[in-house]
Amino acid sequence: MENVSYETITTKQYIDLQTAYDFFNEELFGGKLPQVLITLQRKSHAYGYFSPNKFAGRGTKDKAHELALNPDLFVGRADREIFSTLVHEQAHVWQETFGKTPRGGYHNKQWGTEMKRIGLYPSATGKPEGKETGQKVSHYILDGGLYAIAYAKLEKQGLKLTWESLSKAVVRAAKKESKLKYTCTNCGQNSWAKPGAVLICGVCFEADGFETPMEPA
Repeated sequence: MENVSYETITTKQYIDLQTAYDFFNEELFGGKLPQVLITLQRKSHAYGYFSPNKFAGRGTKDKAHELALNPDLFVGRADREIFSTLVHEQAHVWQETFGKTPRGGYHNKQWGTEMKRIGLYPSATGKPEGKETGQKVSHYILDGGLYAIAYAKLEKQGLKLTWESLSKAVVRAAKKESKLKYTCTNCGQNSWAKPGAVLICGVCFEADGFETPMEPA
């Protein structure tokens, strides 16, 4: 794996996300949304979330909302879909700023109306005819809608996300390859250990019984 400085990774990823936030703020919300603190959070089964006033300035009275995206669910999704999640959460920022705050995490009609205006249709299933309100509501992109038009413009500017979570399939494969199955040639007892391990059989106590590794377990 190529070594890249953590400073470069952090700077690149968060500048890209901030650039996208500012771009869609201007294109879809007239530049009226407040700045937020964008974070990457692995919240199970959630593409992202919005939490109002989760950060405070150290030594000041400043407060900031949190807008989180889940890098585990970047995997297998195009930037167009990932950035639509960013805008989905920006619609929550809009409601918190200009509308009526809903109960925690709820997607209500006011939020849904704003989503439709900006070209994202609320749907619990992420497909047409899904429930439009509720605690867990996704969306789908409207062809020819404001978001689709804005994203096409952003894409032409060359902005692309460069980092995502390592896919679970790759992680599983790496764990599988990290250990080998060894079989005692004297009694048949099996053991799993790292490649090159020197083992002594605990059944027949043969010191050289595990010298030949089998296929990865």
